[in-house]
Amino acid sequence: MKRNIIFTIALTFCAYLVNAQSVKTENIKVFGNCAQCRSHIQKAATAAGATVAKWNVDTKVLTVSFDQSKTDAKKIQAKIAEAGYDTQDATASDAAYKKLDDCCQYDRKKKG
Repeated sequence: MKRNIIFTIALTFCAYLVNAQSVKTENIKVFGNCAQCRSHIQKAATAAGATVAKWNVDTKVLTVSFDQSKTDAKKIQAKIAEAGYDTQDATASDAAYKKLDDCCQYDRKKKG
């Protein structure tokens, strides 16, 4: 009985270690203006598979954690761009940007 409990604990610990290694945390620059932007950005990131998404309105940095076997930073940035927000590596379409509320229409970097 005691041996089974020890085996179960060891197996659970090993499973935890394997899962912990597939979780990655990254910081991504995302342009926006306000608390409403924060809500939209974080929602888009979680829709793309992020398990944790926190965007700082002052620094414009989104901190995301995700399971690397299910998603990656590129997919997360693409989903955020679909929502209308430019990121460090993905640019929202003009149509998606224009759908943002007036308070959320940040100054975009110049193309070209």
